[in-house]
Amino acid sequence: MVDTMALLPPFIRTARTHLTHARPAPGLPADDEVLLDVPDDRLGRALVAAAQGEYGHAAALLAATRTSADWEMRDRYARRLAAFARSRDEWYENWRTVAPHDPDTLLIGAQLAVERAWPSPARAELLREVGPLITAAAHGDLRDPVPWRIALDHARGSKAGHTHFGELWEAAVRRAPHHYGCHVAALRYLASFWQGSHPSCFDFAERAAQDAPADSLVQALPARATFSYLTDGSGREVPRERLDAAADRAIALSAGFPAADPWPAEVRNKLMYVLVRLERWTDAEEQLRLIGPYATSFPWDRFADDPLARFLEIRAEIRDAVRRRTASGHPQSEHGGRARSGDH
Repeated sequence: MVDTMALLPPFIRTARTHLTHARPAPGLPADDEVLLDVPDDRLGRALVAAAQGEYGHAAALLAATRTSADWEMRDRYARRLAAFARSRDEWYENWRTVAPHDPDTLLIGAQLAVERAWPSPARAELLREVGPLITAAAHGDLRDPVPWRIALDHARGSKAGHTHFGELWEAAVRRAPHHYGCHVAALRYLASFWQGSHPSCFDFAERAAQDAPADSLVQALPARATFSYLTDGSGREVPRERLDAAADRAIALSAGFPAADPWPAEVRNKLMYVLVRLERWTDAEEQLRLIGPYATSFPWDRFADDPLARFLEIRAEIRDAVRRRTASGHPQSEHGGRARSGDH
């Protein structure tokens, strides 16, 4: 388990290219078969019912995650259902009217309030008004770490101090020591608070991964730190060996999940981006095979208005790079290359 001292060491100050789409390799889906942000079957049924104005499927889905203490899935479902509620406010309001004190409606309400406040120039002020909703969600089910993930996001957006953040972190890991969403929220807070001290963020991410089970999504946290480093463009330099080690850890995690599975798709899409930036083309191609038809908005929406089109462009570039390497007889090992700066 990552303790508060591990999380909070002393404060440290410190033209997209046009690509011609190649035919996919055998075993890869065609461009028109690749889908964006595909839900799993259970969430898919809940979203279809929600589109018809019915909230019972969503309620049952979230209730089942509490019964099974499946906090990773609960976090993912809560985010997707809150995103739906942003565009269909009456759907959530009808559900909340029927069950105002239910832990699941409280959770969606807290997530929804944070998401609505986030784009505003007055974010910090608006988020301070959201605090009571997060507190109510946390009291809805005292075992649930997901309200504490929302609280960690809230702390970053409202510019909360280190002491308050540390208290929230202790509460989160007490409930679920290896909850990936809480760890990502913490990493993003630390990156913001430390203003570019990437080595310190790597310290946190690596220690968390070392403490987590081999099949935990927290094994992908150093790769998330790598993504932040490669896209930030500021702060102290991180040695290439550290970037490769983070990618290797995420590759091992990815290999443990079934191929063409929507559950690890976002982890694999992010890892594919990291591998491309590290110019590890054969490893990136393997992630393409494992991704199958499941593209995700993150990370591609960071670089393009059309994330699916951007994914397909990068997919074509990977295939071209692998063909060039094969034709030239380039050695298979790609560790120790140069990470390119700026947007890919």
